[in-house]
Amino acid sequence: MTGVPTICPVLRYRDPHAAVRQLTEAFGLTRGALYESEDGTVLHAELAHGDGVVMLGGRGRGGVFDEAMGAGGPVGVYVVVEDPDAHCERARAAGAEILTAPADQPYGSRDYMARDIEGNIWTFGTYAPGGEGEG
Repeated sequence: MTGVPTICPVLRYRDPHAAVRQLTEAFGLTRGALYESEDGTVLHAELAHGDGVVMLGGRGRGGVFDEAMGAGGPVGVYVVVEDPDAHCERARAAGAEILTAPADQPYGSRDYMARDIEGNIWTFGTYAPGGEGEG
C-alpha cells in the first residue's frame, strides 16, 4: 500500500453537512477536505478512518455523476475498528440507529451494524480484509 487509499467509496446525501456531523461525531471518522460552493453547498468532502477514505457530496446537484447515480443507494460500508463495543456505545450516545449489537461472528470478527441519517448501512468490526485466510 502506498499510504494513499486506492479505492474510495463515494456516498451522496441530501444534507451533506448533517452527514459530515454524524459520521464524525457518531462514527468517529475524521474530516479532511471540505469544498463548498459560494452558497455553502458541499461540493466534495473527504472523511478518513485509518488509511481509508470515504468521499461524499450532495444529491441533486446535476452533472454526469449525479445523473448516473440517479436514486441509487443506500450503500454498505465496512470499517475496521479495534473495539466494536466501545465504538457502538459512542455511536448510540450520538444518536445513531443501531441495527445489530456487537456480536462475535463465525469468521472470527466482532462487529455491529448501524444506519446513517440517509439509510446507508455501516458495519464496524475487527475483521481486516486481506488478512489470514485470504488467497
